[in-house]
Amino acid sequence: MPERKHNRTPIFAPALVVASASAAAHGADGEIATGLWPLFRQSFDIFTIALVVGSFVAVALIVRCVIDLRASKILPRRSVNRIVEMTESGRLDDLRSFVRKDRSLLGHAVRAALDHPRRTRAGMREAAELAASEQTARLFRRLEPLNVIGNLAPLVGLAGTVWGMILAFTALGDTGGQADPGALSIGISKALFHTLLGLVLAIPCLLVFGLWRSGVDKIATRALVLAGSVIEHLPASDEPQLHTEREQRTERK
Repeated sequence: MPERKHNRTPIFAPALVVASASAAAHGADGEIATGLWPLFRQSFDIFTIALVVGSFVAVALIVRCVIDLRASKILPRRSVNRIVEMTESGRLDDLRSFVRKDRSLLGHAVRAALDHPRRTRAGMREAAELAASEQTARLFRRLEPLNVIGNLAPLVGLAGTVWGMILAFTALGDTGGQADPGALSIGISKALFHTLLGLVLAIPCLLVFGLWRSGVDKIATRALVLAGSVIEHLPASDEPQLHTEREQRTERK
């Protein structure tokens, strides 16, 4: 008999947790406290902590994406105008010096084209596409943590809900199915609150991830189009050389 009581101790422990939580959910006048904040306090456990920490991380990531992943930083108008102007005027030396310092997506693509060893037209296009794809992948990696948080948050909330339901039905079983309906309902609402927290965290993360990923892809496509236009004005080894302004002045003299 003593061994049987000892084995039932882990079963009574969750029941005591649910009972104490349901007692805390009642006000001084015996009414059940409702609202988000009371449910948050009553549902505070390891799953809630994980979701709250994930919320702070998500906010920091969203702010960083809003600041860094903008068209004015990825493809600045000033850089585009300078590169196009120097290319069309044939100032290749100035263009090389500029793109080596420029950090825009177009600057990376044009620099890769100029550094191509054979300087063939197809080779320069391929080098520009590879450089632009590499930079675009680097930008996408900044967004990927939001996708991870957005997919994990509902699972963490579901785990908290399952744990809460286990506690609630354990308490119901220990009372022989005669548990107070109010206490049982507050226990179930606490369990479902974890799912709510997970969804509240996941929705903005996935929304920002989808919108910003689409925006970055649009900017990268525009940069590739501009890079292709710039490469068409560059001299290629497999086509008749285009004369630069300096060569033209020499011929005139």
